[in-house]
Amino acid sequence: MARIAGCFRRCEPRRLVREFVLGLLMELEDHNCWTLGEALGHTGPHRLQHLLSRAKWDERQVLDQTAVWAAGYLTGDDRHAGQDAVFILDETGDAKSSTDCVGAARQYSGSLGGVALCQVTVNLTYVTARGHTIIDRRLYLPRDWACDEERRELAGVPEQVEFATKPQLAAQMLTHAHDRAIRAPFAAGDEVYGGRDLRRHIRSLGMNYVMAVKHDHPVALGPHTTTARKAVRLIGDGGWQRVRTGTGTKGVRSYDWAMLTITPDDTPNDTPDDTPNGPDQAGDQAGDQAGDQAGDAILLVRRHRYTRKLSYYRCFTTGPAPLARLVAVATLRWKIEEDHQLAKQACGLDKGQTTRWRSWHRWTCLALLAYTYLAVTAATEPTGPDEDPDMIAITVPELLRNIRGPIVPEPRRDPEHRRAWSTWRRRHQYRARKCHQAWHAYADTNT
Repeated sequence: MARIAGCFRRCEPRRLVREFVLGLLMELEDHNCWTLGEALGHTGPHRLQHLLSRAKWDERQVLDQTAVWAAGYLTGDDRHAGQDAVFILDETGDAKSSTDCVGAARQYSGSLGGVALCQVTVNLTYVTARGHTIIDRRLYLPRDWACDEERRELAGVPEQVEFATKPQLAAQMLTHAHDRAIRAPFAAGDEVYGGRDLRRHIRSLGMNYVMAVKHDHPVALGPHTTTARKAVRLIGDGGWQRVRTGTGTKGVRSYDWAMLTITPDDTPNDTPDDTPNGPDQAGDQAGDQAGDQAGDAILLVRRHRYTRKLSYYRCFTTGPAPLARLVAVATLRWKIEEDHQLAKQACGLDKGQTTRWRSWHRWTCLALLAYTYLAVTAATEPTGPDEDPDMIAITVPELLRNIRGPIVPEPRRDPEHRRAWSTWRRRHQYRARKCHQAWHAYADTNT
């Protein structure tokens, strides 16, 4: 809170943000302005609702300060510590019950298991050897939402916000992190982020990448173009190497891996003719030659030991990279899935009952502030010489259990306070019911 104090013009919203974060860390059945207000001892949810919708403070600045703070702790004081850092890109979906919520629409979400009414958020996780946490997010606004002026106005979507694909949102977050001096040698993502434009953008920032691609992804082998699946036929039986990718609760995880050198197609200077300010043909050829000399493009293939199922990754490195390094980056991609799960379970990242643009961004900002505190503290918690070696390092859920009480206060549950809130809720629900009935009666008579 001391680090982000400069993001507030007045002390009232700063103190309220501190209370909000403590409320998110409390042991509650649900997280919304009503339950947080009751747990914190407020007489109603109005102060927290005002904080999310109308109070004067910069949530973008708060999230930036949090990201810089987290990156500093996760890299440590060693100037070489950041050399193993990786940016991970992925999206997650939060189920909604109404399309009135900003960005909510029937769309695909892998976390929800298919097409559902949900909001989709593109997140950026920063991973080092010490730990990992989400440092940025962007709300995906479907094309129908972006083109509907009435819905945009009702949800408070700023005029400068236009439709952007998920890879474009990912590029915005990488650029923003780069501008904040948060650096990583590699970026990684799943098949959604394996397109040429994003890969070209990553290279323009001076980074390497390991991006999952589909089996029909086109790859160039000299003058010939084929697909990733067909290119695997060029790998002989001796070209596979078994690499240990981690240890889980059920034992060691190992897969067979292979590398195949391919021709790069995403040299930053090699811009297509139909893009703004694209170079001429001579510039394209020069860019291709520069790209060939600047680094190595690789098709990385993973094979399951028993099912023989193949997975494909398109890679680029500015210098020679061993197979173990590329495999390590590819397997780190699952860290963001852990961040999604823990941030939702521990800090209510997906629980905000917000419908407007600003409220959604402020809720997710404060939820990520709470989660970043947990993730960084767990990652940097010293083991100590007296600790039992026969146990794992502290996890985010275990840390949260330990700080509830000594640091995070218990929710207020005295009988008088509960009765007052029960009276308030029933009175508010009665008024809301009367308002809805009056509105529907008015709509029925004027249609």
